[in-house]
Amino acid sequence: MSDLWRKTAGELTAGYACGEFTPAEAVEACLDRLRATQPQFGAFLDVFDEEARRDAAASGERWRHGRPLSPLDGVPISVKDNLHVAGHPTTWGSRTLQGFRPAADELPVARARAAGMIFLGKTNLPEFAMRGVTANALGGPSRNPFDTVLTPGGSSGGGAAAVAAGVGPLALATDGGGSIRRPASHCGLVGFKPSAGLVPRAGGLPAMFGTHEVVGWIGRDLDDVIAATAVLSGTPLGGVAGRRILHVPTFADAPVDPGIAAQVRGAAEAFADLGFAVEEAGGFDLAEAVNAGWTTLFDAGLAWMFADLKRWPEWCDGPGSEVIEDLLGEAARTSLARGRALSAAALFDLLHAVDVAKARLAVLFERYDAILTPATASLPWPAEDNHPPVIAGRPVGPRGHAVLTALGNAAGLPGLSLPTGWIGGLPTGIQLLGRPSGDADLLALGRAFTANRPFERRWPPVPKERSA
Repeated sequence: MSDLWRKTAGELTAGYACGEFTPAEAVEACLDRLRATQPQFGAFLDVFDEEARRDAAASGERWRHGRPLSPLDGVPISVKDNLHVAGHPTTWGSRTLQGFRPAADELPVARARAAGMIFLGKTNLPEFAMRGVTANALGGPSRNPFDTVLTPGGSSGGGAAAVAAGVGPLALATDGGGSIRRPASHCGLVGFKPSAGLVPRAGGLPAMFGTHEVVGWIGRDLDDVIAATAVLSGTPLGGVAGRRILHVPTFADAPVDPGIAAQVRGAAEAFADLGFAVEEAGGFDLAEAVNAGWTTLFDAGLAWMFADLKRWPEWCDGPGSEVIEDLLGEAARTSLARGRALSAAALFDLLHAVDVAKARLAVLFERYDAILTPATASLPWPAEDNHPPVIAGRPVGPRGHAVLTALGNAAGLPGLSLPTGWIGGLPTGIQLLGRPSGDADLLALGRAFTANRPFERRWPPVPKERSA
């Protein structure tokens, strides 16, 4: 097998530019790696072999004539299966959408295609992207490449598993409560959730999470993620790293795995050694009301969507709602029932909590440029389980592992997950949150960190790889 699958997007395009190798060779290496890893990791729901080869040949011609569509022309990527790719199924991880094929790309997908990026296939996710573990009735569970007993997290777990396994240097994904940042941390990757509105969306699935869910990237290299975000946003992302960082070890008294807590303390010390002004928060209760009501958003959104499925092209030609509901998985059924039982007051309690959090964050960002936290409160747990029941010796609920990420979605903040090290053979990372629309400055801060504290890249073992 060619080792081109190991290369970053920047390394690939540099090779294309000088004629060292071609997009076709890189895509074939990634497809070989996909076939070798899919039985163990379950990252993909659909693979676009022939289309990827055809697009790679076209990209190679452009590079040969010195006319690439963008600096990322010919880079192989995967696409989360809640984003429309023209002519290919979008299942959203649900049996209710089997057979649906969109006629056109969703806008972020169209922008990636216009930049010459090559789609390898669609990656796995939980039904309706509603859980922090990646499993569904269509594709089963995705598994963590560094321990296949465990989950890569969710809801972008398939994309994270793909990139960690070497199946493309980038995964196009979504984040509605930490769905990019947590799987990135669980798989030793970079994950970026842009500010609300930086990456426009149109032509996709019903906006069940409103504007709180955004499209972003998971990658092995921060510069790749920055370049790919510029493609989606249409905006250059050169910024200036702010110097004032608030280190928040946890939110309120939520338990955090001791190894993760130590990694984040080490990151805070590294920032201080680099000359940043780092202050540790004595307590941080700003996210409590948001976390207490965050599942209200999912439940209400699902109930809103199912109130009249005929409004949506994904279901308008299908059977009646009762038949469709019979196809739902257990978690979606439970969420739908909760959503139908919600009062308007409960939803407005969450909206009020979001407004209060935004106001308090505005004051905080007058004093600090970024907030440093763990990216996730726990290490990965068994792939068949919905969540870890215990963290740091304390019982937790379904979102105990996820308490540190939803605040960024609620307030529309840019959020960056960076890998920092290994704990018992498993990778983990930090989260940096920046002020609204401060994406470029937050990414510059990430660059300052990674330039001085490189992550030890490891490749997961694969029992059987197809020889070249």
